[in-house]
Amino acid sequence: MTAKNTLIKAPPYQVEQAIQRLGTNLRTARLRRNLTIEEVGEKIGTGPRAVTDAEKGKISTGIAVYTALLWVYDLLEPMNELADPALDEEGLSLSLSKERTRARPRGELDNDF
Repeated sequence: MTAKNTLIKAPPYQVEQAIQRLGTNLRTARLRRNLTIEEVGEKIGTGPRAVTDAEKGKISTGIAVYTALLWVYDLLEPMNELADPALDEEGLSLSLSKERTRARPRGELDNDF
């Protein structure tokens, strides 16, 4: 039995729009650099189909393809900030409110050995 991936069949609207916007931006980056789909595919070690799918914003295209395209266009640096725990204000706030202040209850040490 095959697992059904509803994310690929019906992604949340915001996810679909973000991937499509990324694809459009990658296509613009390629055209500005005067590169063909074939040249870019060769540079990232894949065929032209993967590049075309990424530029169309296909949700099933792997993150490695998108990341490699960013690398080819020298646009990879902003990826370092994606989901950075230090920049996750909501996560930090939730973490501070739920974290224990001590790992074990405070108590006096005894000399029982």
